[in-house]
Amino acid sequence: MAKISVLGAGSWGTALALLLSNNGHEVTLWSVIEQEVEMLKEKREHESKLPGVKLPEDMEITTDLEGCLKDPDVAVLAVPSPFTRSTSHSMAPYVRKGQKIVNVAKGIEEGSFMTLSEIIEQEIPQADVAVLSGPSHAEEVGRGLPTTVCVSARTQETAEYLQGIFMNPVFRVYTTPDILGVELGGSLKNVIALAAGTADGLGYGDNTKAALITRGMAEIARLGVAMGARLETLYGLSGIGDLIVTCASVHSRNRKAGYLMGKGYTMKEAMDEVKMVVEGVYSAKAAKGLSEKYQVEMPIINEVNKVLFEDKAASEAVKDLMLRDKKVENPMLPWEK
Repeated sequence: MAKISVLGAGSWGTALALLLSNNGHEVTLWSVIEQEVEMLKEKREHESKLPGVKLPEDMEITTDLEGCLKDPDVAVLAVPSPFTRSTSHSMAPYVRKGQKIVNVAKGIEEGSFMTLSEIIEQEIPQADVAVLSGPSHAEEVGRGLPTTVCVSARTQETAEYLQGIFMNPVFRVYTTPDILGVELGGSLKNVIALAAGTADGLGYGDNTKAALITRGMAEIARLGVAMGARLETLYGLSGIGDLIVTCASVHSRNRKAGYLMGKGYTMKEAMDEVKMVVEGVYSAKAAKGLSEKYQVEMPIINEVNKVLFEDKAASEAVKDLMLRDKKVENPMLPWEK
């Protein structure tokens, strides 16, 4: 049995806290929001974000950051990506050297273009930082539906230790050494999911969504390889696997926000309606900045940014994507003649 603290009591943090508790570990769930903690203590359920998923009575739920970081074997950082830096900064004084911290959020920081693990390592240099990612909606993990993810760390030893902590008969965990590829796949797919949801809101069909998923994956792969990620990772669970589920699932907040924008909502109206952090909105500018920095063509990412931040009509963005200059699908493939 391990002693584990989960920081962030949203839907994903709550679902993972329950999973880890069911695995036999001693789990503490932390939130900075006092009202959220009091609600969870009283109801043992996150009624707005994860209804019907009950937490055990013996799970400690707290706002005491110092207390929950007092010698845990593992700290799971599950706050939304825009709050990763501020939370890591607050954690730093209480984290011991070599403390294992597993980031489970997905995003890229606007401005610095840093991945979330890079932010954590910058704010908490004494920590042993890892990443868990893959196609894993909290609503399904909380209900114990079969799910498969991957965990990546700086060392094989840490990755395999965390694999053993999280894995059970309904939650299969693979290991991989490619932290960058895992994080890029997990964050960039949220931007493509906004486009897929927008297409749904516009009333387009399965052909459109398949095109967005496929060509979106091509954009993610081009950028990832240019940055030093492995193509195998991007075509694995944390890349195309997560992209498929986020573009298609009714549980996807990014798809839902895009759907509402396709129906005519503004970005702010859509985010207010979703009532959770839509991480693709925060990653979109960073993705565009990275495409410019590494000189990688990413037309879908560019059009999403125009819809989000330049008030471009979604229907016009689709039209402009369809009317781009003629292209070869795979430029690296040779012709026989």
